[in-house]
Amino acid sequence: MQFLLENWNWVWVVTALASGGMLAWPALTRGAGGNGVSPAEAVRLMNREKAVVVDVSEPGEFALGHLIGARNIPLALLDASRDLPTNKALPVILVCASGNRASRAAKALLAKGHTGAVVLGGGLSAWKAANLPLETLAKKTA
Repeated sequence: MQFLLENWNWVWVVTALASGGMLAWPALTRGAGGNGVSPAEAVRLMNREKAVVVDVSEPGEFALGHLIGARNIPLALLDASRDLPTNKALPVILVCASGNRASRAAKALLAKGHTGAVVLGGGLSAWKAANLPLETLAKKTA
């Protein structure tokens, strides 16, 4: 403890911890063991490699806003879903609000042989922060 109080050493310790945290932050926000992609990379995958976007959010969250053309397959229903691409080499971009559920979904799909499963790093929040378009489901009135 005396070491920290002598000669302003505590400043160096705090600086080292802060810089380490800043270096680790991108890896932590990518999700699924580093398989996260940026919004720009997701757009590239959709446009050039015909990636399928799967939103693993609950239907209510999906209705409020999602990537254009995304399929809604809630995480709880992912294993039994028939809406996943049959070509397991096709890129599948998994999305949720923050990337946490999408990370679990990516791990499940990778275990089932979907080699192109990736997570949108930062989730829908990162997509919105990049000012990319969303669509919503209009409520139907009776």
